[in-house]
Amino acid sequence: MIAAPLLEIAVLVLGMLILLIEAFAGQIDKRVLAFAAIIGLAIVLLASFFVARSPSLPYATGLWNFYTADRLAIFFKQFALVTTIFVLIMVIDYAPVLRSSFAGSTSQAGLGEFVALPLFTCAGLMYLVSAIDFVFIFVSLELVTVSFYVLISFTRRNPLTLEAGMKYLVLSALSTAFLVYGIAWIFGATGQTNLYRLVPALANPATDAGAALLGMVFVLVALGFKIAAVPFQIWVPDVYQGAPTPVTAYLSVGSKASGFVVLIRVLQPFMNLPQTQRLIFVIALLTLIYGNLAALPQTNLKRLLAYSSIAHAGYLLIGVVCFDVRAIVFYLVAYLLMTLLSFAVLIIVAQRTGEEISDFDGLAKRSPFLAFAMLIGMVSLAGLPFTAGFLGKFYIFYAAVSQRQIALIVAGVITVGCGFYYYLKVVRAMYWQSVDKTDAIPVNGLSRVAISALIVATICLGVYPQPIFEALKR
Repeated sequence: MIAAPLLEIAVLVLGMLILLIEAFAGQIDKRVLAFAAIIGLAIVLLASFFVARSPSLPYATGLWNFYTADRLAIFFKQFALVTTIFVLIMVIDYAPVLRSSFAGSTSQAGLGEFVALPLFTCAGLMYLVSAIDFVFIFVSLELVTVSFYVLISFTRRNPLTLEAGMKYLVLSALSTAFLVYGIAWIFGATGQTNLYRLVPALANPATDAGAALLGMVFVLVALGFKIAAVPFQIWVPDVYQGAPTPVTAYLSVGSKASGFVVLIRVLQPFMNLPQTQRLIFVIALLTLIYGNLAALPQTNLKRLLAYSSIAHAGYLLIGVVCFDVRAIVFYLVAYLLMTLLSFAVLIIVAQRTGEEISDFDGLAKRSPFLAFAMLIGMVSLAGLPFTAGFLGKFYIFYAAVSQRQIALIVAGVITVGCGFYYYLKVVRAMYWQSVDKTDAIPVNGLSRVAISALIVATICLGVYPQPIFEALKR
């Protein structure tokens, strides 16, 4: 069996090797580095199935006081690795855009760094889902956030990219301040930073529950920024639109998933407090309504997916209100598949036409494969039956029905109807709108395989979801 921390160490070493090769092997085709990173991550992913579990809390010492390798952590380490592999495949497709943004330099300037940074982000995400101590959560979160600072503003000659990077920097720094302040309040009230030891500390009559609850609210503000929950979502549309498209996909999937895992762990000691449940309920309701209504008038596909990301955070927060971890995990997996599928097609098409929904007019004639892939992505995001998105919403609503969350169910059903409208606008453009251009859009072999795998997984999990639930039991 393999010790769990070796997985993150392997990813970090891989990232440093990529940087060293990039620096000293100037004559090689830098796309080889992306292939090497993909192969390396695939090996780490395979190794993750042979990880030794962490000891239970009463027997935990040393490292295991702030790091866990429970089922949830191992599953989401694999989630982070899979996400990063697909993002690196998108980076290969995105290489021509990077070359144009570094015009005047060598033809592949910056590509090596753009491959290495997602590896460091992946290591941060893997640490984050294993963190069970506020101090370690803070350190892991900063590793992820600093990597995203650079990735978002990487194509620095694009004004939209610089604007996105600055907004993310300022608001992320603000959210970090809230996180540290909240941790200080919780530690001051309980004397603990370990999440599992907070439970008996909060049950102690001598503990100032009000001060601990205030600290939890500050921490929730910081995590609300990471998961794009209302009213902490203001950065999402501009950052998603301005960032390089593979980075937008990574932000949308990887950052959100790890944020929800941390949210589940952080809220667990506080969920017995009625104030906590009411606060999450209000945030979930506002996020659902705002995300879906704001997506309705969008004409730019990246901005539409940005508001869609906010809406899906609302559905996931319904699962948090009900504290149904299985429903949340399945929804995150479904969201991974359908979002990466949509962004993979967007990267290829946008280089030929653009990112507006109107740029997808007649795509079914120019590239039936890409049009079908985007069709599956859109209908799954909308929640059409026999797709992973449908079952994800089904499990979330089933949890809400079990907990008698009537208001959330009503809001959720109404907003699903809104989703059908704005997602099917893209389908209408591809299949019903005419276009003068008839030249085909080429798709390389690796991207075709990756997109095909996402299509198959989206449909298969929409019919047979058991593999995800079985993975959580191992």
